[in-house]
Amino acid sequence: MTMARRRGVVAVVASIVLIALGAGAALAVGDALGIRTEPSAPMQHEVVVAGAVAEPVAPPKITTLDAPRSERIGVALDELRDAITDAGATAGEAALTVPDTAPGPGGDDAYALEGDAANLTIRASTEAGAVRAIYDLAGQVRAARPLSDLIGAHAASALPLRMTDLGAVGVKPDPAEWETGTDYSHASKAFADVFQTDAPYIDQTALAAAYDDFDVFLRHSLANGFNAVAFPGFVEFVTFDDAPGGPVYSEGDEHRAKALAMREAFAPFWERADELGVKVFLRTDMLALTGRLEQYLQDRFGSLDTENPELWDVYTAGLDELYDAVPALDGVLIRIGEAGTVYDVDGWDYYSSLSVTTVDAVRAMLEAFTGQAEASAREVVFRTWSVGVGGVGDMHTNADSYEAVLGGIDSAALIVSTKYTLGDFYTWLPLNDTLAQGTQRRIVELQSRREFENFGAFANDLGAEYQWALQRLLAANENIEGIWAWTQDGGPWRAGPMTLYLKAGFWQLYELNTQVAGALARDPSADVAAVTADWAREWFSSDPETVGAITAAMADSRDAIAHGLYIAPFAQQRVFAIGLEPPPMMWIFEWDILTGDSAVLDVMYSIVRDAEGGIDAAIAEGAQAVETAQTMLDTVVATDAETWRSPEVRDAFVGALEYEVDTLRLLASYRSLLLHQGQWHDTRAPAARAAWDADRATFEKLAAAHLETYEGDVAHPAMNLTAAQLGIERTARDDVMAWLARGLLALAVAWVVIGMLAARTRLVRRPGAVAAGASWVASTRPWRARESTLGMLDLDRWLLLVVPAALLVATRAVQTSFLSWTHLAVIIGSWVVFALVIRLFVRKRSPWPVIAAVGGVVVLRCILTLFALSFTGPGGYWYAFWTEPAPRTVYIAVAFGLFLWVFVAAGWALSTQIGARRATGAVLASVGAGLLLPAVVIGAIGLEAALTVWNDQMGLLPWGLARILGITTYLDIPTATPWAAAGFAVVLLVVGVLLALPGRRERAGSH
Repeated sequence: MTMARRRGVVAVVASIVLIALGAGAALAVGDALGIRTEPSAPMQHEVVVAGAVAEPVAPPKITTLDAPRSERIGVALDELRDAITDAGATAGEAALTVPDTAPGPGGDDAYALEGDAANLTIRASTEAGAVRAIYDLAGQVRAARPLSDLIGAHAASALPLRMTDLGAVGVKPDPAEWETGTDYSHASKAFADVFQTDAPYIDQTALAAAYDDFDVFLRHSLANGFNAVAFPGFVEFVTFDDAPGGPVYSEGDEHRAKALAMREAFAPFWERADELGVKVFLRTDMLALTGRLEQYLQDRFGSLDTENPELWDVYTAGLDELYDAVPALDGVLIRIGEAGTVYDVDGWDYYSSLSVTTVDAVRAMLEAFTGQAEASAREVVFRTWSVGVGGVGDMHTNADSYEAVLGGIDSAALIVSTKYTLGDFYTWLPLNDTLAQGTQRRIVELQSRREFENFGAFANDLGAEYQWALQRLLAANENIEGIWAWTQDGGPWRAGPMTLYLKAGFWQLYELNTQVAGALARDPSADVAAVTADWAREWFSSDPETVGAITAAMADSRDAIAHGLYIAPFAQQRVFAIGLEPPPMMWIFEWDILTGDSAVLDVMYSIVRDAEGGIDAAIAEGAQAVETAQTMLDTVVATDAETWRSPEVRDAFVGALEYEVDTLRLLASYRSLLLHQGQWHDTRAPAARAAWDADRATFEKLAAAHLETYEGDVAHPAMNLTAAQLGIERTARDDVMAWLARGLLALAVAWVVIGMLAARTRLVRRPGAVAAGASWVASTRPWRARESTLGMLDLDRWLLLVVPAALLVATRAVQTSFLSWTHLAVIIGSWVVFALVIRLFVRKRSPWPVIAAVGGVVVLRCILTLFALSFTGPGGYWYAFWTEPAPRTVYIAVAFGLFLWVFVAAGWALSTQIGARRATGAVLASVGAGLLLPAVVIGAIGLEAALTVWNDQMGLLPWGLARILGITTYLDIPTATPWAAAGFAVVLLVVGVLLALPGRRERAGSH
């Protein structure tokens, strides 16, 4: 076999190997993306049919009251008196008797009401039963129903533990903090005006106001049927004086002084709750830390080793200290899945670390905490909210993971808390079936102010859904004993409307969900339509027609939300990607950002396209949601304004519905736009592009009006449209980019064809033909690179360099729609460094053989990219990447193979001048240098910052990802990745330099 043939065989084998490697890379990419769907089973519920609304009944005047003098009963009677006063008028008189001890229905809060409308007697065997009876009487007054309707026996509440969050207690309603709408911090800043940086650390005036705030909240929650509260904080109140190996803080450490001051300040809050029969659970993330505490743990254990039981002894010692100091505390509530900076308060050295991420760590933690709870007669509430973090990441939604973590932990002091949805608080999700398993005591988490559905600023009656869920869960698991209703919390506090429970904004709108949660916890078979009517009577009007109109509007509210904020064909699927399960909304990314990225929108389109009815049905669904919301608005507007409790409350209700209609109309137009955008990239039909153009005009008009009306309105904040507008700008350029790609593709193909034919035709005499021929030969047969460049004119040599370089720059510019200087800088910078280092190794020898080889392959690589861009531009390129596995696999296999061939061709071409060993070293060193530069720059900038800038310009992942969750955090990319890449680059560089050094004979020959 001749040398030429042998080299040809080697080249063919090498090409096959490189393509195979590319195919492996393509499969790895596909596996990493993991984009797949499976049918979901969304929660279903009966359609609420509102009954006839009765005429209001005025309450009697309580002329005789005989009741025990206890604080709990006294506060309950205050509520009854306030309800009668708020009714505005009374009819008749009545006597109420609450005996000290009265035989009644046994257990918990059961009671019986005896007598008649004029003489009522409460019979209860417990104080809790008597108190509940008084609150029920107050509820009857507020619902304008006869007190005598309650006469009879009332069984104990179905769920004895009914907990709330802390509402907006201690949170200052400062509109300036809400105006920008871009503060995505999850920190409530509760009691911020109470805390002081320096001694005495507590502002007593602010503390007194906060205490009054808390008392109002407790009274209101008790009236709604709740008997427990989750109070934020833990390490803030602990000195850790008795920690093993302690104390943690030295005598003069301000953390210790702060802990004592804060404990003294807030102990009266907890004691007040205890006095009123309300349990208090301290709510904390784990690991909860201070700077000094973290250093102590590092010094003692070598790391934050959460699998080490001894580490948890430090925290249980803190609980012992706290319970001894404040016996009124009932336990601790722990979350492990959302710790981190998003919850931290600037300037306050109390923070949390996302460190409890393995099964062993969770079990070690729970065994320590439950052991401490049993010994101290307290309880531990553990949340299964692990949100994809570590080995326990799907504990919240996966029955097997739940069992792996909690199986066998059967402490009577442990209560496991889980959201009722199979995921976060979104519509269309299935019921969380992990609530049907386990031997542990369980409570169900509910959210009144639905964060992902505009934080309660839209009408959103969850009663029927709550009832459907609770009834099925209670039938499936006898260990469920309570609920935890979030009256305010969940998501960022200041990125949505400034509604603060009981104190600012139109909080009454989502108060309905708190009241219905309390009602269902006491009686899961309660009439939710009647609860809605009672809510309407309490807050808005006693007029039957107005109450009926409000109730009818709220009955339609879930339909408007479910079909206006969600695209149902997408939401009805469980979608998996990048090892995660994205939520069913996604096109509105995390609260208020209308997204414009290709990954979400392209996948969403492909799912909707294949659903029954396709995109036309999905578009019609959005329009129908607008009609539903408009009907709700018309129904409420048609009520007699004189029948409302005040003009202000009517304006608030109407304003909320007008805001909802406007927002849903804007979303309906964007829905049509994004689906027609996907359709164009999918089918390349001119009609789809024309439809997108029409949609864009409509959306831009509606967007301008929406921003003009609601931007800066803290009660009705405008949607964040930045990401959507960036996406529209990119799509608007796609057609032009496609034509540019076609033009560049034609020029590149012509260059290659001329190169293929030049040596055998008269083309060889044309200017540049020799360069094209040398480029083709060197890129496909690099061992001939040297001979192919001999005797070239200066023009041909420059063309060898300029054509590939210009084509590379132009291709990358088109690929990024001329919008990403970052992408260009990284790509071009790396190539320039690669070329310069190669040139150093060539030294006095001719550089043109390696330039011809590398440039020729670059042209081939650009041709592949330009072909992919030539259909519908960069948008079509990325559409295929996200949604078409077969073309993606072929493209990556060939592209990756050609990328590797660049370096093989460079080394082969160079080997004819300096030998195989030195050529290999030169290429390795050049690759190392080309990688080192961007790695160091990105490392210095910070991976998160660099990825944010790059993604903003490319529009591949949700724009809000970096601003809310962090790209590196969400995708679990180690922040040290650039430095690891830099280290690898240095290794390549060093190995390459060593290999490239001349041997003894070469050095001797050079003398």
